[in-house]
Formats: sequence, structure tokens, C-alpha cells
Amino acid sequence: MTIPRKVAVIGAGDIGVGWAALCASAGWPVAIFDLNPAMMERASGEVERRTRALVALGRAPESIVERGLKELVRANFFSEAIQDADWIIEAIHEDVVAKQKLLVAIEQEAGDDALISSSSSGLPPSEIFGRMRRLDRCLVTHPLNPPELIPLVEVVPEARTSAASMNRAVEYLRSLGRFPIVLKKSIPGYVVGRVSAAVWRECIDLVLQGVISVDDLDRAVSLGPAIGWAAAGPHLTYHLAAGEGGIRSFTQHLLASFESWWQQLAHWAQLDPEQQRALIQSIERAYKGKVEFLREARDRRLSAILKSLEQARAPSGSESG
Repeated sequence: MTIPRKVAVIGAGDIGVGWAALCASAGWPVAIFDLNPAMMERASGEVERRTRALVALGRAPESIVERGLKELVRANFFSEAIQDADWIIEAIHEDVVAKQKLLVAIEQEAGDDALISSSSSGLPPSEIFGRMRRLDRCLVTHPLNPPELIPLVEVVPEARTSAASMNRAVEYLRSLGRFPIVLKKSIPGYVVGRVSAAVWRECIDLVLQGVISVDDLDRAVSLGPAIGWAAAGPHLTYHLAAGEGGIRSFTQHLLASFESWWQQLAHWAQLDPEQQRALIQSIERAYKGKVEFLREARDRRLSAILKSLEQARAPSGSESG
């Protein structure tokens, strides 16, 4: 597979650091830059920590990781980061105007053949790239957090993204061990964001109604449907649940129950300030003083789940879900 001579990551928040750690763990030359000196200072140690953590978790070989870290550049200047990069990843906060300004600046500095992608989690590509001249090489590559661990990446083209750029992005992602899914058309929130938003809204509503505590709700999801979805996904889960009759039988016997629940699900579109405070206080109270411990535990669990799924996957790679 073709790999880039250099990857430039612009933005040193959690997503940018994750991209840099992922690329470094594959031994790829990567440069990271952020206008905020404090973010760059944090990134200096955080990229190395997260990259080496992949070795400890069994997700990357030490020799390749160390080679990638030797190639890692903490750029002092914007132009230094972008120079000679084959793939430039925008990874700043979710602000369409800020992204537009940055991407125009990237286009001015980028080489003619550079692929330019945004890490947006839900903004329309037509808006993100709206001020750029060459749209054939622009597209969204939306990772999940943490990018260096979760393998799924949503690939969302702009209407004028070329097939060659799409193929190139997919090839780069697969070379990094990612599973790219290509959206047939853009929709606000993309696919992952919309599904996550729907589930989280119901989870918030159940907590605010006093049905269940924050930590028990999280267990209900992570040890319940999330395990099934990790193995099969929602459609396949229900298709398999009814045995030989499949989804046709499932809908005949259980659709009425689901329809009665759908009528009662949360349908509000925003949280008022009092609800926001109640939610924040509930979550902070549930996990007070345990965040770093729980972050490390989450990463160990993610690594173990991925390892189990990889070991169970058919050699042909023909399995779905």
C-alpha cells in the first residue's frame, strides 16, 4: 500500500494528538502544529505518551513506534508543519468559520498533490471547504475518540471530491489499521454522531427523570447493547435475534413493543440551563477523582475488545459488523 511521505496534523487537541500518535505508531513521519503554545507544550508529551501506550496495550510494535517518534516533528511554524506533507489533517475545534480560515491557509501552503482532510464530527463538507479553490482533493475523515485506538473512521466527500482522492484517503486509513466507512451523502452529524446523539439523549433523559444513576446507566449501555453492537451492529443483532425467521419474524413479533416505546422516548431538542447543571453535577459526582484511572481502564478495555474481535474475525474478512 502507498503511504504518505509525511503527515501534517494542524491542531493539537485530543483528536490532533490522537492522529499524530496513530501515524507515529505506524512509523510514519508526522508533524504537529498548533497556534496555541500551551497546546503545543501539552502535545509534546502527550503524543509520546499515547504512542508508547499502544506498545503496552499490544496495539503497535515497539521498534516501529520508536522509529515513528524519532520522525515526529513538533513544528514551530505553520509552514514548517505543512511543507512536503502528502496528507494534511485539520483537527481544530468544531467551528466552521475557524475551519474555513485554517483550510484556506492550508491550501495556500500545501503542495499541489497534497490530500487535505478535516476531522469534523458533523459539519457539512460543503461548508467546511466552502472557501477553497480546489475541492477535488478535500474530504472529511472523522475519527472517534481516542483516534489511535478506535478503528472506525467516517469518510465524507464533498460533492466535488475526486474518486482518486477518496481512494487515496481510504488507502491511507487502511494502512493505519483503520476501518473507513464511506458515506453516500453528507448529513449533519454524519452517521456516528446522529446515532450517538439519539442514544445519549435517551440516556440523559433517563438520568434526569430519576430512573437510574449515571454510573448504572453507563453500565447498562456498556455491558448491555454496546457489547452486542460491537459484535454485530444493531440491524444484524435484531436480524439474528429471531433465529431462522430473521428480521421479518422479529418485526412481526416485537415491532409493536418498539413502536410503543418510540412514542415515549425523549424528543426534546435542547437542555435548559437547569437541566445542564443537573446533568453535569450528576456526572461529575459519579466520577469525581477517578477520571485518569477510568481513562486508563477504558483504554485497556478498548484494546482487549479490539484484540478479541480481531482474533474472532474470519480469515477471509467477509464478516459484517
